[in-house]
Amino acid sequence: TVPVASVASAFPRGRRARIALRTVQVLLALFYAIASALPKLIGNSYAVDAFDRIGWGSAGMYTIGALELAGAVALLVPVLQSVAAVALSALMVGAFVVQVVVFGGENAATPLILIVPLVLIAWARRGSNADLLKLVRR
Repeated sequence: TVPVASVASAFPRGRRARIALRTVQVLLALFYAIASALPKLIGNSYAVDAFDRIGWGSAGMYTIGALELAGAVALLVPVLQSVAAVALSALMVGAFVVQVVVFGGENAATPLILIVPLVLIAWARRGSNADLLKLVRR
């Protein structure tokens, strides 16, 4: 196993590291809200065609769009940021499977690429999970 000290040193808590991580969170939130959720939520023809091909129709399209938008917003809320990153990662695993099975792997790399910074956020912001638990237990 890897010593805890070496894991902690891999994610420095310096000011620059915190700013860089927050910048990644904001960029991902913008991506999920504008580039990914919005086309689904406004019924863009490309999104409609893709979800029809998957067999999920408009209900699936709007559901996935709403989940992506909720995840984008939650990435910006300190108490939710780690949970949001985990949830969006799970959504990306599903997207990867759909890309491979339904679309022949056409854009399968995209969800995998997005998982990398999401896992980093989930790990680096894992302390917010304790705060969330405290809120839930009230």
